Amino acid sequence: MTTKLDERQLKTLIKESMKEIISSEFMKLRAFLVPYVSAEEQKEIEQIYKKPSGKITKSYKIEI
Repeated sequence: MTTKLDERQLKTLIKESMKEIISSEFMKLRAFLVPYVSAEEQKEIEQIYKKPSGKITKSYKIEI
């Protein structure tokens, strides 16, 4: 089976794929750079600054 793509469609396909890849890699990099926080430290942070609101803007789960 042969599929014909014109130059514009191919360029759009490559551009979208690259955006997805770069976004995924940046999320991994951000997760890697976030320092580890122990349960005790997290509890202390929550006591000082209170728990965050339940409103979530974006949430990602990434396996490294």
